Amino acid sequence: MEIREYVPDIILTVIMVVSTLVLILRFWQDLIIAIAAALMMLSIGGLFLSLQVKMRRLEQSVVTRERMLRTNLEEISTRMVDKYDLAISHLDELVAEMARRAYK
Repeated sequence: MEIREYVPDIILTVIMVVSTLVLILRFWQDLIIAIAAALMMLSIGGLFLSLQVKMRRLEQSVVTRERMLRTNLEEISTRMVDKYDLAISHLDELVAEMARRAYK
């Protein structure tokens, strides 16, 4: 997980907080309301960032599970082919033995 992937989100969060501060200070000029609004915007931005981090982790987990399933399916397919070949060779041997008995 590289920080470069989250730079646009961090920049947008900072812009959101600054614009909220400017808006609140411009209209009411009350520092407590401005700080509360900034904290609210920071928390919303943080929630967005944490949501993106969780989605990336979930995506990586899905990719890992898909690889494991694909590997397991290939292994099962190989085993099934081996069992099929073994059964066919056993049946061929039985048919050959029956044919020899029939000709005797």
